[in-house]
Amino acid sequence: MSASPPSPSQVAALLGLAATVLPADPPRLSRVAFWDPGGSAPGMAGLSGVAGLSEEELTVVLPGADGAVGPVTVRTAVLPVAAALPVLTRARAARHAAPAARYWGAAAVLALQLAARGRLLPGVTAGEHDAWRLGPLDAADAERLRELAEAMPPHAHAVPLPEPDAAGGPLLPRPAELLRAFLDAVADGLPRTPAAALAAGSPAFAAGEPVRVPERRAWANEVAAGHDAGVGLSLRMELLEPPTGDGGNARFRAVLQAHSLADPGVVVDAAALWSDEGPGAEHFGPGARRDALLTLRRAVAAWEPLSPLLTAAVPDAVELADDEVAQLLGEAANRALEGAGVPVHWPRDVVRGLTAEAEIGQDEGPARGAAPGLLSPGALLAFRWRFAVGDVPLSRAELDRLAEAGRPLVRLRERWVLLDPEALARVRRRQDTKVTVGQALNAVLTGDTEVGGERVAARATGWLAELRERLADPERAAAEPVAPPPELRATLRDYQRHGLDWLHRMTSLGLGACLADDMGLGKTVTLIALHLHRQRAPATAGPTLVVAPASLLGNWQREIGAFAPGTPVRRFHGSERELSELAPGAFVLTTYGTMRRDAARLAEVEWSLLVADEAQQVKNAFSATARELRTIPAGARVALTGTPVENNLSELWAILDWATPGLLGSLPAFRRRFADAAEDGGDPAATERLARLVRPFLLRRRKSDPGIAPELPPKTETDRAVPLTPEQAGLYEAVVREGLAEVAGSSGVARRGMVVRLLTSLKQICNHPAQYLKEERPRLAGRSGKLEAFEELVDAIVAGGSSVLVFTQYVRMARLLEARLAERGVASLLLHGGTPVARREELVRRFSEGEAPVFLLSLRAAGTGLNLTRADHVVHFDRWWNPAVEAQATDRAYRIGQDRPVQVHRLIAEGTVEDRIAALLRRKQALADAVLGGGEAALTELSDAELAELVTLRREPAGPADARDGSRGSGR
Repeated sequence: MSASPPSPSQVAALLGLAATVLPADPPRLSRVAFWDPGGSAPGMAGLSGVAGLSEEELTVVLPGADGAVGPVTVRTAVLPVAAALPVLTRARAARHAAPAARYWGAAAVLALQLAARGRLLPGVTAGEHDAWRLGPLDAADAERLRELAEAMPPHAHAVPLPEPDAAGGPLLPRPAELLRAFLDAVADGLPRTPAAALAAGSPAFAAGEPVRVPERRAWANEVAAGHDAGVGLSLRMELLEPPTGDGGNARFRAVLQAHSLADPGVVVDAAALWSDEGPGAEHFGPGARRDALLTLRRAVAAWEPLSPLLTAAVPDAVELADDEVAQLLGEAANRALEGAGVPVHWPRDVVRGLTAEAEIGQDEGPARGAAPGLLSPGALLAFRWRFAVGDVPLSRAELDRLAEAGRPLVRLRERWVLLDPEALARVRRRQDTKVTVGQALNAVLTGDTEVGGERVAARATGWLAELRERLADPERAAAEPVAPPPELRATLRDYQRHGLDWLHRMTSLGLGACLADDMGLGKTVTLIALHLHRQRAPATAGPTLVVAPASLLGNWQREIGAFAPGTPVRRFHGSERELSELAPGAFVLTTYGTMRRDAARLAEVEWSLLVADEAQQVKNAFSATARELRTIPAGARVALTGTPVENNLSELWAILDWATPGLLGSLPAFRRRFADAAEDGGDPAATERLARLVRPFLLRRRKSDPGIAPELPPKTETDRAVPLTPEQAGLYEAVVREGLAEVAGSSGVARRGMVVRLLTSLKQICNHPAQYLKEERPRLAGRSGKLEAFEELVDAIVAGGSSVLVFTQYVRMARLLEARLAERGVASLLLHGGTPVARREELVRRFSEGEAPVFLLSLRAAGTGLNLTRADHVVHFDRWWNPAVEAQATDRAYRIGQDRPVQVHRLIAEGTVEDRIAALLRRKQALADAVLGGGEAALTELSDAELAELVTLRREPAGPADARDGSRGSGR
């Protein structure tokens, strides 16, 4: 197999190791050594195939058992800097990463940030090789490097230098020098493209291999002037005020300053460099004057109005006209000067920075009523602009006068105000408007909103500010307890009463809500209690429409009859689709399919409450089902789901945007602002903003939370590795060869389809050859390792008097299992997506009454909603590759009402793609919290090498079975 970058599993293996940089000349040939300070050698077998990997012995300096520091030889995994970058950048934010790896990860990110800002200079190394390096650096950059160097942990520079110290002992690299060598090593490998040859005037600077260029040294030194000599330049803007009362324009002059990169506290007027006795000149080296002049030339090339400084005998200061000051206030000139290494500083006594803040609340006027009425569907709130310069608020009339002045510097309220004319024009175009409740809540809960592609601050006023505080503080709900309705024939648990309080508070305000408790914690009875409570107030009384999967209609009808006897219940499904003479406090139950076809009829009823059960059914906001559900109006909307996120955060957006339209903004804006950053794990601030926005509208409790369901028995989960039969192995390897060859010559949508087809074929082979080959009358026995293990499991379960749920994602495989069980005389039941509703309810009843010990279930059709606590064993015959979906299926048995320990068995074909995915899922358990990704869809984006690594059959024996004790509900 060809060499490739580290795979995710290989990255994870390296994160726990210390990292040390091994510099080289040229810098891009530098390497990073990973090693275990505890003495263990890295597991090289798991790292095979990584580009440039080598296993080497390395001498490092470590403290011994007696505390004395001395050299120790360790085994290391050594990677080129380019190959090590994915590991180090991941280590920066990984809690389990070694401190030295986290440190070099922070350094790598800093190097990439500086390079992204264009801080790259060509140079010639001591060995006369071409090299790119970071520079020019400003004072802030130099300070960041100094602070980072001081924070270097011991293991990060534990490799001694070749020469000993004065006493003959090992001499370690200076942190600042080693850090700089690593930063330049990262930089040296980045711009090696054909464009680099144009920028540097030599093909050497685009080459990957080292090139000796001694003739380019003088040129490189001139280009890098100001970088090596440790001198930087900046412009200090000074205000020249006109004589009092003369009405003239104020003027600015730009004063050229020099600062020491070695000592950021040293800042002098650049004129001092042209005087041997100038104050502060002694802090700069002999080449500072020349380097400052060359830096100034770059600045003039970037912004022509500075050219008088070049013709002056002593570059001191230049006076600027109004239009030139306006240019400097714009982004283009500032960016050009910043790129040339000459930042601009404005005087502190001049107010600058025009701000426009959105103020959201109720319209002015007599209708200053309570919030609930104003938050009804379709309500609009006032969106007003408040303008300010610095801390000085501005009226629109003052804004107009500033614009009419036509100058960047004007006098306002006895203060000089500096304005960018373009920014002023943009702000003046903003008009007050109206926004929906969802848009208003989005803005005030996150503190900002997007207008014309720009984010602006937003704040609430009046009762909306009060509401914001209430929503942001979940404990406020405790101050408004709701007594369980007397008509309710159930005793609510504490967490269910809290859920009722919360649902009442949200729906009484006209806001949507998502109750996202784990499956089996009683969302249905909580919703029934809410319905009964709403009937007690005329403003909220009325019928409730429940939209649910077909398999759950019977469950809803039974639970309403049990917990709210006397409450009218009507099914709107099949031939029973009648809405006339509907009782005011009735429940109407329908399926998603029926709702999709008859949404217009359902929309004619004035629903008090609209409930979407198993709301992940509408996780695709653009599906016909989701679109039609949005057309049905109601006084309040509630989503019920145990998995608000199955694959990605767009599903959460779809559910919450249905419940409270506009709350999360548009889907593209949501992905851009929250989801992409949160899913990548690279922006904790984005994750926190999303949590702050979502938290008031989503209530999530797990079985494993303290005090939620202490009576639940233990749950034990076991991954059982099973071998392939020779027939399976032969089929598997043939399909891998053919599939990889097909994928290698494809791209785009066609390639993604081929990858999904390959993965599906391999999973079917792992199940049974007859499933993959689509045999009509197959011989089942002796051909599948999984089937043999399954038979052993079922024999033991049935012999012990227990019952088992068996989940598979393939109906064909379920039928094969049904046939094999019949051959062996074991009674079973089968439920799949094509089973009619009445038949589903009959099958559930028959299993619950003990007619058959084995219930075969299609994961899609039966993974949610059903209550099957008769079973105390669950078998996942094949993997759905999504822990959240598998956990939902397991919760058919592991839920309130279960009084026996539950055993969960997952059958995994060893050495196959199933084996590798199982390992991945063990490291990615918190999907709903940290978002695993797109399941199979994410796997279609793998490179050819990564795909081959994933699917190639491995012949080594499997490790021990992975068993976990999930007492009281692990939530898996």
